[in-house]
This record gives sequence, C-alpha cells and structure tokens, in this order.
Amino acid sequence: MAAKPRFRKDTADTSAPTPAPAPAPASASDETHPVDQTLPPFKMFTSGLQHVAAMYAGVVAPPMIVGPAVGLNARDTAFLMGASLFTAGIATLLQTIGFWKIGARLPFVNGVSFAGVTPMVAIGRERGAEGISVIFGAIIVASVLGFVLTPYFSKLVRFFPPVVTGTVITLIGVSLLPVAFNWSQGGNATADDYGSMKNIGMAGLTLLIVLVLRKVLRGFLQQIAILLGLVVGTLVAIPLNMTDFGAIKDAGLVGFPTPFHFGAPQFEIAAIISMCIVMLVCMTESTADMLALGKIVDRPADERVIEGGLRADTLGSAISPFFNGFMCSAFAQNIGLVAMTKVRSRFVVAAGGAILILLGLCPVLASVIALVPLPVLGGAGIVLFGSVAASGIQTLATAALEKGENALIVAAAVGIGLIPIAAPQFYHAFPSDLLVVLDSGISTGCVVAIVLNLAFNHWGGKGSSARLLPQARVGE
Repeated sequence: MAAKPRFRKDTADTSAPTPAPAPAPASASDETHPVDQTLPPFKMFTSGLQHVAAMYAGVVAPPMIVGPAVGLNARDTAFLMGASLFTAGIATLLQTIGFWKIGARLPFVNGVSFAGVTPMVAIGRERGAEGISVIFGAIIVASVLGFVLTPYFSKLVRFFPPVVTGTVITLIGVSLLPVAFNWSQGGNATADDYGSMKNIGMAGLTLLIVLVLRKVLRGFLQQIAILLGLVVGTLVAIPLNMTDFGAIKDAGLVGFPTPFHFGAPQFEIAAIISMCIVMLVCMTESTADMLALGKIVDRPADERVIEGGLRADTLGSAISPFFNGFMCSAFAQNIGLVAMTKVRSRFVVAAGGAILILLGLCPVLASVIALVPLPVLGGAGIVLFGSVAASGIQTLATAALEKGENALIVAAAVGIGLIPIAAPQFYHAFPSDLLVVLDSGISTGCVVAIVLNLAFNHWGGKGSSARLLPQARVGE
C-alpha cells in the first residue's frame, strides 16, 4: 500500500486536500470511431475506387436490361448507364455524409436496385416509347411515400435479434454468390463463350491472385488487394482478347445527365402500385444490410441509424428520376468488401460516391472502369460475397441455436430464402405482382425468420419480451 503524503503541520489542518491530477485528455484518434475517421488522400482515393470497382457492374446492369426492353437505342441506353452512375454517387453521399436526419452515416454504398428490374421491364413493354417516363413517375411517387413511411418502418429493428439478423446476413451473401458465378462464366448466357474454360479459368486466376495478395501483402496494400487483383486480372486478360476497348473510343469526354432527358414523368396508378411494392422490398433489404454492416464495423444499427439510412435510400430514389436514374438501395457486395479489408471509414465510401459522380459526368472515365472483364470481376466477387455469408455465420454463432427452436427458425428461413436461387422457376405459376417479393430470397427469408422468431420465442408467453427491445443507441 502506498504511503500517505506528508504535509507540513502548520498547513495540514487549514488547507484543502490536494486534488488528484486531472486525467490527460484523450486524443482525437481515441475518441473517434473508425467509421468516422479519415484516411490520407491517396489511401482514401484508392480505397474508394476499390468500392466503385466492386459495384460498377451492378450499377450499369439494370439500365442495360431496362433500356432495350423499353425500346431505347444503344446511345440512349449508354446515357441511362451514365445517369445511373451519377445518381448512385448522389445517393451514396446522402448515405455516408448525410445531413439533418438523413443518412445512416455508415460505409454504405447505394446504387440501382435489381429488385425493380422485372417490374420496370413489364411497365416499359406495356407502354412502348412512353414506358421510361411512366417508370420514372412511378419511382418518384413510390420514393416519396417510402420517405413518409420511414419513421414507422425503422421500428422493425426490434424484430431483428441475432437469430434473424444472422439468417438474413447469411442469405445476403449466399444470394449474391450466383451473381459472381454468372460473371465468372462471362455474364451473357446467350454468348458463344458463356461458361467456357477460358472465362472460368480467368475467374479462377483472379480469385487466386486476390488470395495470394491478401496472404503476402501487409498494411494498406493488403487492404486494397481486391483492387490490385482486378488490375492484374485485367492486364492478364488484355492479350487474351477478353477486354473491349471499343467503349473508350465511342465515349465522350463530358456528358451531364440532362434532367428529364426522356420527357416529363408520367403517373399511372398500376405502375405506381408496382413500384411501391418494390420500394417496400428495397427498404426491407436495406434494413437487413444496415444491421449486417453495423455488426461488421462495430457500430450497431439502431432505430435511429436505420431511420436515417432509409431516408437516404428513399430521398436518393426520389431524386434519381430527375437525372434519368432508377430506384436506389444498398449494395450488399460492398459490405463484403468492408468485412474483408477492415477499412471501416465512411469517408472512404463517400470518396467512392464522388468517383461515381465523376464517372457519370465523364463517360470516357466510366468506360475505363468498364474494361474490367466480367470473369475477372466474378473471381473477386466470390471472395467479396462469401465474406458477407461468413459474417452471417459468425452472427448465428451468437444466436444460441442450441436453445428452443432457434435452429429450426434458421433452417426454415434459409431453406425458403434459397428457393429463388436453387430453383428460379419455383414460383412461375404465381401472379407477377407476388414475384416482386418471392423472387427475392433475402426478403422472403427475412419475413420467415421474423415470423417464426415471434411464433416460437414470443407469442404465447414462451419467450422473453426482452428480445424485442431495440438495440442500444450508439454512444449509450
């Protein structure tokens, strides 16, 4: 035991005790969560570019499908692709930087949602040349309604205990893997070389390159192993004639997405109802994605975070049609990138959003990114999407599967969620309006997990109501 300090006799009785020294103020780096930290400019740019490379194909694919389906020529379809990049950048900045109560302020990438492709194609085919204007009008209305519903929808976070979130995160990763497999085969099922040994070999080589780089590199270079793998894979693909330089020759230097390039939006009730359903699906998937990302970056997504994130989703979607873009939602593949690189800064993703805006304004730069062959992207995608599934499995490990019927909940939810992946034609006899939900394994698996968790763990007094409490707010 330390000796007591000795005082002079003539002051010991009249002086106040010596106060303990104040603790040294914590440094800014100690107080700042990794999500809110910034990186040096070069690291910020290259890490942001890595996010863009991982999600580029997912952004341009929907306009590539919807454009020809509604009768647009190649030039107008290319315009749609540039507009989608531009609006994805705006939505990503809303999500990562945010303002007021808008934005999850997490390293969250937003882009064109695949959930709306099928209904948008149906709307366009039924209405001919005016189809694109009807699509844009329906997206605006659905997005505004989604923005209004956000405070109520975000309260669903209390129904996402680990047994639900782990199931959904796992389904997100598993649902994305077929995308990587399709890219690995070439991306176009009608092409002569689809699934060729050349394409799959290139995907396998890229996967091997990424794994080797992750093993041998250290520090920042290890964090951008995906980007380096894409670059090396593309360089290897050039002498094999697997890259197309034609897009660079035809691309312009500047190309601003003129507002309402295809005419003023038109509003038709049937199209609006269809896109409202899509919006609910997107909000459900975004909620699951935010919960997944919150666990990965060690900043749990509570009700407030989800509300801000959904506001950013819906506001970004409402703005997109003005610049000829489609409905925006979270990109789960970039969650895998965060999990793999351990770079948690939201400002890195914000840098990626700025790059997306630049690509939308400069088609020639966008075409450079497009040089990456899909098989190369597929090889890297296997690691990215598998990382998401691994995070879900890690969450399930904390879900007490040995207790009650938790294992049964996971089994049923994963099984039903895998139906659209394992048997794509399973629901072919169902009404097309229902397919918007049923064709999304993430949405169906999420709903099943929530309902079964309530049925087995809460209804009838069997479970504890504590499991329905929302997660603590950040900082509490």
